[in-house]
Amino acid sequence: MATSLVTDVPESGVGHRWKVLGVGVAANASFSAAAAGIPTTGVWMRGGYHLSNGELGLVLGALGLGIAISELPWGVLTDRWGDRPVLLTGLLSTAAVLVAMSLFAVPSSATLAWLVFAMCTLGVLGGSVNGSSGRAVMAWFAEGERGLAMSIRQTAVPLGGGIGAALLPWLASSHGFAAVFGALAAMCAVSGAFAWRWLREPPAATHRAAAHKGPAPLANVLVWRVVLGIGILCVPQVAVVTFATVFLHDAGRFGVTEISATMGAIQLGAMAMRVWSGRHTDRHGNRRAYLRVSVIVASASFVALAAAIANGAAHTPWLLAAMLVFAGICVSAWHGVAYTELATLAGTQRAGTALGMGNTAAFASFFVTPLVLPHVLAAGSWAIVWLAAGVCASFAFWLFPGPAPL
Repeated sequence: MATSLVTDVPESGVGHRWKVLGVGVAANASFSAAAAGIPTTGVWMRGGYHLSNGELGLVLGALGLGIAISELPWGVLTDRWGDRPVLLTGLLSTAAVLVAMSLFAVPSSATLAWLVFAMCTLGVLGGSVNGSSGRAVMAWFAEGERGLAMSIRQTAVPLGGGIGAALLPWLASSHGFAAVFGALAAMCAVSGAFAWRWLREPPAATHRAAAHKGPAPLANVLVWRVVLGIGILCVPQVAVVTFATVFLHDAGRFGVTEISATMGAIQLGAMAMRVWSGRHTDRHGNRRAYLRVSVIVASASFVALAAAIANGAAHTPWLLAAMLVFAGICVSAWHGVAYTELATLAGTQRAGTALGMGNTAAFASFFVTPLVLPHVLAAGSWAIVWLAAGVCASFAFWLFPGPAPL
């Protein structure tokens, strides 16, 4: 069983907690480079593997399915065994699968079924990273700074996605998918070395967390509301991650440089906003209000993008790109705040389970969205796609709990 967790870290642990946070960022970034980076190679994957848009959606969705079905079991195991063994197991096994993919899942040899299986397996093993690293951060940081710490950890998602957006399309177009999978394997292996060196439970001498008095996460209505809100709000975010490159290529006639720059801008902007959001909500104690405002802004940004397309903005592709960047940043800024609120509602000792629930919802969206989006596009247009994304995001407003009464 894992040792008890802490609410306050003594002076001797202040320096090390930032190393723990660094491990969490590195672990999440390395896997996010795969989860969010591989979809940015969609144009080259479609051509190299001879896929239709629907088959491409199935391949990309399989990664999300693998993560979704594994997140909750990994979270429960993290609460039972501790952060270190789960995170190490996940990172090193993920690296091994990526090495195997670089050998056996390249366009010259992989069938559609084999590629889908490999992507799903990658998601199952990589799903260990999210809950275990989040629980470690919750254990080492106190309440007044957890929003910032968790938001910094969540910057790893756009950081990894930005690295993937900048690197993977170039690797795919110039060196092939063996290089894509090999580079991702190296990132996971290096992050595993960092975890081996620095990740541990807080010192036994610190004040231990009291047993959480509320219901278990699976029986907590407020936890479920946040979980479902996360899942809903991830739909438009996943639409951007998985099909924005196809949109920019087909509607904006962008090349690899312009696509990489646009996707990189989304990820860098999301990183900055996540850090600001965590710091802002720590100072003002307004996590729930912030989440609701984020929903409104994100939904409006996608409706505006859809309206611009419907009114002929396709003739000015850089305007489309700018609006897509703005919408992508808005729909990614809330993550650290939402996951902090989720873990706080569950209690630190149950944070792994709660974070696993949240990530299950998030990656269920990662699975479903790429499957549905091509059919929406075939039945309508890109304007309809982004309008649907904005409408979907708006439902999260009623799911996120309102501010607690004074």
